[in-house]
Amino acid sequence: MTPDAVVRLVASCVLQYPGDYFHDELPRLRAALAGAPAEQAAGLGSFLDETEALTPIELCARYTSTFDTRNRRCLYLTWWVDGDTRRRGLSLVRLKRIYRDFGLEYTGEELPDFLPVALEFAARTEEAGTRLLQEHRAGLELLRLALTESDSPYAPVLEAVCATLPGPSPETRAEAKALARNGPPQELVGAGSALEPFGPGLDMPSDLPVGLPLGRPTDLPWPQAPKRPIEMKDAVA
Repeated sequence: MTPDAVVRLVASCVLQYPGDYFHDELPRLRAALAGAPAEQAAGLGSFLDETEALTPIELCARYTSTFDTRNRRCLYLTWWVDGDTRRRGLSLVRLKRIYRDFGLEYTGEELPDFLPVALEFAARTEEAGTRLLQEHRAGLELLRLALTESDSPYAPVLEAVCATLPGPSPETRAEAKALARNGPPQELVGAGSALEPFGPGLDMPSDLPVGLPLGRPTDLPWPQAPKRPIEMKDAVA
């Protein structure tokens, strides 16, 4: 597993709803960071140190108050490009198909555009996963900036994720918004306007490789919790 893959997998774990078991997994997550780049490992390590001092109730309360759409801190990638429109349904179908084409069957309760889901995919299938994250780069950068502006402890986690992608991150919201053009569209039913101003469609890009076999890696530092909000398993043909 590459250093960038380790960063993505650890970030995937800490960006899930923490629940009661999160503190039990801190040693495993810290051990995994030994394989991450120094700068990202330091940022993620500081987040783990800070969260260790919180009770499970405090950690869950902070999580739910941090991530929402009202304050532009949304963990659902297609929201940033499709907003709350019918277009988003096609994007979600497309994501499930991408996962399956790479041998993964998504069976979790969360939507397939949930950032931790995409990060696990990007850790396990790096080339295609990087392309998927790049496709949603604007939303990731806007989320990073929103967390930074609110002085959120989760900001270093998004900084580490964005650092795994090619090229520099935007320094301002204006630069990030330029990537997203006009931001997430609003539903315009009956207004004579298109519902599909931008964003991914149902058809996959022609240059995205599909159908590659993928076995389950044995070195994933994934929490061994009784119940987990994300569940990806090898697809059965």
